[in-house]
Amino acid sequence: MTVERLTVRWRREVAEQEAAVAAGTLSDDEAYAARAWPPEFISGVDAALAVFERDVAALSDIAPDEAVWAAVEHVVLALNDIDAPPGHAIDTITREELCDHIDDVVAAAGIDVESLTARRDCAGGSLADEWRDW
Repeated sequence: MTVERLTVRWRREVAEQEAAVAAGTLSDDEAYAARAWPPEFISGVDAALAVFERDVAALSDIAPDEAVWAAVEHVVLALNDIDAPPGHAIDTITREELCDHIDDVVAAAGIDVESLTARRDCAGGSLADEWRDW
């Protein structure tokens, strides 16, 4: 299973809204995507997710838990740094999308996310919860 990177969708949504504003079918006030995901934010997240996806793809479905958690920690700390500049606050919807994406990438690698979180006594949450500031 391949998981579409969030930044692909974000870029597409920004472009669609910019086109709709230019065509007069959407007002500037209604075009939220460019404000939610400015280009430098998308670029930073894209780079962090690319490294994460590569790291997880290198794991096997029987990888030690520590290796999976290390990959998750690395991407979450990178996302914390990206979120740190003023004006780049990750909103609730973006936070949920990022958490789901992290979980989905791990699951797509054949790793049982539910079992992984249960073994660490954090079942029910996202893999990202332990380290995220957003």
